[in-house]
This record gives sequence, structure tokens and C-alpha cells, in this order.
Amino acid sequence: MDLLGLALLTLVASAIGTLTGFGTSTIMIPVVALYVPFPVTLVLVGTIHWFGNIWKILLFRGGFSRKLLLWFGLPGLITSFLGASLTIRTDTDLLQRLLGYLLVAYVFFLVLKPKFKVSQTPTTAITGGALSGLMAGIFGIGGAVRGAALSAFNLPAATFIFTAGAIGVLIDSTRLITYLADGVAVPTRLLAGLFLFVPISFLGAKIGERLVKRVPAEKFRTIVAMFLFVIGVWLVVQ
Repeated sequence: MDLLGLALLTLVASAIGTLTGFGTSTIMIPVVALYVPFPVTLVLVGTIHWFGNIWKILLFRGGFSRKLLLWFGLPGLITSFLGASLTIRTDTDLLQRLLGYLLVAYVFFLVLKPKFKVSQTPTTAITGGALSGLMAGIFGIGGAVRGAALSAFNLPAATFIFTAGAIGVLIDSTRLITYLADGVAVPTRLLAGLFLFVPISFLGAKIGERLVKRVPAEKFRTIVAMFLFVIGVWLVVQ
């Protein structure tokens, strides 16, 4: 894939990732991994994803919730390090399919129980944060798990997206440092491309912000569920 193709992918992934709160990695990882070794893909896309989460924090700062950040973020930091340490040494195909089945099952549950929500308890948030950190470290796509966990809280769109972005920054920082410490190196051509990909990711985030404003609050959870289903099916069939 050339730099122009990566730039276009970044734009689309950033817009959709902002709208759903998942981040760019969920969309970019499966595509970029077709052309670039998986460890390099994790570092390259993880860097773009890190900036994408910064844009979410800036654009949706009105959704700040200290309680959710503490409950989700701290466990995610620990498990992200563990997951990133494992991914360089482990065959992840089985775990990816298992994650896919769980996401599909969760979406079917939401369809059957459309009014389902859980109380904002530390146990639910800690579990969701830990799982999303682990999946981000191993697969680079913890946003899907984080989205599933946050959607259970039935949050306003701004709080959902801000919290997903802030937790993503914490988790991405941990896993990127771990990948680089394990010796993963990104080719110079792709590193230079970041000067193009990062500002384009901001443009995509602005597009996503405008889309969020056009989506009625009662429809937001449905959109998140649809993307969870698509991601789950992709993980199962790939």
C-alpha cells in the first residue's frame, strides 16, 4: 500500500472511529496488516491511533468523567503492557476469533434486550478496562472491547467518545513503548508518512465530530452495536 492509500484509509478510519468511539486501529489494523508485518503495523497504526485519541479528547472535552477514567484507565494500563509483551511471541489467531464470537454474541444480546444497561459500578468498568487494555496490547484493536463495555453504561455520545479517547491515550502510550522496547522498527518511508497521516487523522476526527452532532442520542447506541457486529464477524471469518 502506498502513502496516498494509507492517507485515505486514515481519513476514513478516523471519521468512523470518532463517530463510534472505537478509534482508527479497529479499521486500519486488518487492512494495513495485509501489506506490512504485523508488529510494524501495530506501531505505525498505534501511533496514528494515539493522535486520533488526542483529537477525541480535544473535540469532546465536555464529556469528561474522572470516575470513568480511573475505573477504566488504570486496569487498562496494566493489561496493555501484558498484552503488548505477549503479542510479539504469541500466535493470536484463536484469541482473535474468540473475541469476534464474543462481540457478535454481545450485539445479539443488545438486539434482544435493547433497553439493557448496567449501573456505573467499579467492577463493570474495571473489567471492561482490563479487557480492552489486554486486547489493545495483543491485537491493536482494544477499542471494540472498550466500546462494548462503555455502551453498557448507556452514556451520552460526548462522554462515550471522550472517555474512549482518554483511555485510548493511556493504553496506546503503554503498548507503543513496549513494542519499541521489544525492538520493533518502522521503515523510514512509513515514519516520514506520519507527517501526512497525523494531520489527516485530525481532519477525519472533525468529520466524525460533525456526524456525531447529526446522530440522535437514541440512535447512537445502535450505530455502535452495528460496528461491533461488523468487527466481530471480521475477526471470526478472517
